[in-house]
Amino acid sequence: MTRRRLSTFLLIALALLLGTIALDALLPAVRLPAVLLPDLLQNYVTVFLGIFIEAAPFLLLGSLASGLIAEFVTADDIARFFPRNKFAGAVAGALLGMIFPVCECGVVPVVRRLYQKGFPISAGIAFLLGAPVLNPIVIASTYAAFGFGPIFWGRIAFTLLIATGVGLVFSVQSNLARVIAPRTLAPVMGGMDDWQMPHHSSPAPGSPFASRQPSGSLTLRLQNAFTIATDEFFDMGRFLIVGTLIATTLQTFVSQQALIGIGRGPVTSVIALQLLAFVLSVCSTVDAFLALSFVNTFTVGSIIAFLVFGPMVDIKSTTLYLNVFRPRVVFYIIALCFLSALLVGVFINLNVAW
Repeated sequence: MTRRRLSTFLLIALALLLGTIALDALLPAVRLPAVLLPDLLQNYVTVFLGIFIEAAPFLLLGSLASGLIAEFVTADDIARFFPRNKFAGAVAGALLGMIFPVCECGVVPVVRRLYQKGFPISAGIAFLLGAPVLNPIVIASTYAAFGFGPIFWGRIAFTLLIATGVGLVFSVQSNLARVIAPRTLAPVMGGMDDWQMPHHSSPAPGSPFASRQPSGSLTLRLQNAFTIATDEFFDMGRFLIVGTLIATTLQTFVSQQALIGIGRGPVTSVIALQLLAFVLSVCSTVDAFLALSFVNTFTVGSIIAFLVFGPMVDIKSTTLYLNVFRPRVVFYIIALCFLSALLVGVFINLNVAW
C-alpha cells in the first residue's frame, strides 16, 4: 500500500511539473497573459524535464529488452552460452553492451531480468557498469567529440578494466540472497519467470527449471514480453523520478562553480569532475560533448575519470540500483567505482604527459 501511495504521489508531482511548463507555454498562444513563473522554479522544471526526457527513452528500451529476455531467454540458455570462468564471465559481462546498447538507466532492468534467469553475480555487475560506455552508440558519440585520441581510448580501456575488476570483487560471493534485493529475486509484476528455485540458487543445466521453454505462438509470446516490459518500465520509473528529483534539486541549489573552482590540481580536479558527474546525472550517450567543454579547463585525467565514473554511478542510477541490490552492496559498488576512477585519473595526471 505504501508503494502504491508513493507511485501515485510521484506521478502527481510529475504531472504538476509537466502541466506547469505546458500552461506557461500555451497561455500566450491562446492570447491570455502568460503566468510568469519565478526564475528558480522555471530553472527547476527545465532541469528536471531535461534529465527525465533524456533518460526515459533509454529506460523504455531497457524495459523492452527485459521483457524479451523474460519471454525468449531461459536459464538453460545462460548456462549453455555464457562463460563459466569467473574472469572470462566478468569480461564478457562488461562487453555485453555491444549486444544490448543501453545507457545507465536502461541497463538496470536488463540486469535484474538476467539475474532472474541465473546470470552470474560478477557478470551482471560488470555488465551494469560497463554497458553504458562499452556500446556502439556511446563509442560513436565519444569518437565524434574527441576523435581517436587518448581520451577516447582511455575511456574505453579504463571502463572495461574497472567494470571487470568490480565484477570480480563480487565473484567471491556465490549467495545471490546476500547481494540481490529480495524483490529482484522474485518475478516482477505482470510476468512469470520460467524458473523459481528455492533459496535463490541458480538452476543446474539440464534441470526441469533450466530447460522448460515458454509455450505459445510467437504473437502471444511477444504480447507477454510487451506486458512484462510495461510493468518493468513503470516499476523502475518510480525510482527514475526520485533520482531525477534529487539530481534536479542539487543542480538547482548547489553551485556547480563551487565544484569547478577546486578543479585545478592533479587530485582535486579529478574529485571535482567525479562529483560533478554524480550530480549532473547526464546520460552516457551525450556526456562526451559536455566533457568536451572542460578540455581547456581541466586535466586529461579528470576528464577521463568524468567519462568513466559518470556512466557507472550517478544520482538517478543509484536510486535504480537500490531496486536491484541490497543497500550495502550499492554502497560498495559506488565506493569501488569512485576510488578506482579517482586512482586512474590521478595516475594519468601525475605520470602521463598528454
